[in-house]
Amino acid sequence: MARAARIERTGGPEVIGWAEMDLPDPGPGEVRMRNTAIGLNFIDTYHRSGLYKVALPSGLGLEAAGVIEAVGKGVEGFAAGDRVATFSTIGAYATARNIAASSLFKLPDDVSSEVAAAALLKGCTVEALVERAAKVQPGWTVLVHAAAGGVGQLLVQWLKAVGVTVIGTVGRPEKVAVAHAAGADHVLMSRTDDVAARVREITGGEGVPAVFDGVGAATWETSLKACARRGLVLSYGNASGPVEGVNLASLNDHGSLFATRLKLYDYYTTPQERAAGAARLFGLLASGAVRPQIGQRFALEDAVQAHRALEAGNTTGSTLLMP
Repeated sequence: MARAARIERTGGPEVIGWAEMDLPDPGPGEVRMRNTAIGLNFIDTYHRSGLYKVALPSGLGLEAAGVIEAVGKGVEGFAAGDRVATFSTIGAYATARNIAASSLFKLPDDVSSEVAAAALLKGCTVEALVERAAKVQPGWTVLVHAAAGGVGQLLVQWLKAVGVTVIGTVGRPEKVAVAHAAGADHVLMSRTDDVAARVREITGGEGVPAVFDGVGAATWETSLKACARRGLVLSYGNASGPVEGVNLASLNDHGSLFATRLKLYDYYTTPQERAAGAARLFGLLASGAVRPQIGQRFALEDAVQAHRALEAGNTTGSTLLMP
């Protein structure tokens, strides 16, 4: 028997329900994975709310770590008892499920299940942002919005490992220390500081060559104003709502800027890309350069409360759901 989240309609956290099911034997190319830790991510709220369309009824959640219990025909490279993690297929809010072996990453011995569930999706997102999309260079100064969040802290740590000066923004005073602890050199208050003006002051009027913006609508104009001539704004989230009605002329007005809306799966399309990104992440986790902070844990069936806390900005670092 397995227990899994189900949504019959989109809406607020209250639409999350639960169902019990008998899991069949895994089919060809599949394994049965028993989850030991599940990662909560903003994309889960987008699927639940309908911002990102899913076929209904639907499960929830993309990121989990666990143990393989059974292997279907044709599966190579995995066996019962292997510790694995995934971020590719909706349905992670479950005690167990059958899943394609091709969507799994085998966990190194020095990466715990909790760390994997807290860091795999966020960490690979950061790897794609920093190393593949922005191609950040040592000596840069960059701006990271929501620097105390789950992705934000990993971004700050990764950027510091690359040799970058980081300006971070946070929404609440109590999160200033969190961003500094992650390594941010400067921390600004997004709700009270003139962030763009302060960025210009810190950079001697130049602005930053890259802005990492997971907030969305509320920070879009600030991101443009803080960017250096020919700089890049990397939008990767919608915590305050999606950026809409983008005016190309505004990129010209702010210095011939570049902008991208990153989707991780466009950077992890082949087995080679997936393996390289995960290996880079696992290496930084093993070295201690990237240290995911697990700010809170909820029981799996308290996912409603976890979604409410995340959307209200009442979480720091990564959040786990525990089966």
